[in-house]
Amino acid sequence: MFSQSEENYIKAIYHLEREVAKGISTNAIAKKLATKASSVTDMIKKLSEKEVVVYKKYQGVTLTEFGKKTAIGIIRKHRLWEVFLVEKLNFFWDEVHEVAEQLEHIKSPKLIDELDAFLGFPKRDPHGDPIPDKEGNLHIIEKSLLSTLGINEEGICVGVEDSSSEFLQFLDKQQIALGKKIKVINIEPFDGSLQIKLDDKEISISQKIASNLYIQKS
Repeated sequence: MFSQSEENYIKAIYHLEREVAKGISTNAIAKKLATKASSVTDMIKKLSEKEVVVYKKYQGVTLTEFGKKTAIGIIRKHRLWEVFLVEKLNFFWDEVHEVAEQLEHIKSPKLIDELDAFLGFPKRDPHGDPIPDKEGNLHIIEKSLLSTLGINEEGICVGVEDSSSEFLQFLDKQQIALGKKIKVINIEPFDGSLQIKLDDKEISISQKIASNLYIQKS
């Protein structure tokens, strides 16, 4: 029903809607997809005709219920493929996003349902993001950014805000991974950098790093 380009727009609008409570501007969509505002306008017209989005002047773009369901289906495929690439093909977690971007456009519902079953119906992808089930339900867990923890507070690393290859590679160098217990030992008043305990070692990380790591408090 949808082209690859249309699906990219639908998914981008869905993610933008999670960040703001009002309609999404065409400029925001253009920035998200690194394209021209004029191209966005043309695509929004097409998606409106397919009843995926609603556009109101001065109020922006919003997904219809059909649009949200479509977006969640695309995201489900993306995250399942990421699990498959890491668990079955030994990809590193910083390598899977671009490959999954291509695989998410496969149309076969049967293939995706069989993939889900083959993987044991995983709840989270390699970056800690929830995977929608066949009905579109998400298993949400309570989590906090590491930067919000106080001294002597601790928890388990359960996700990342920044899933760029550069950030994930940095975490690998520091041996910070999902499932690791992290305890805040000290916070530097000058720049907000944190001294943390990771396994049996202590390391220092910047406020920027701490603001991109999700923790489930103990």
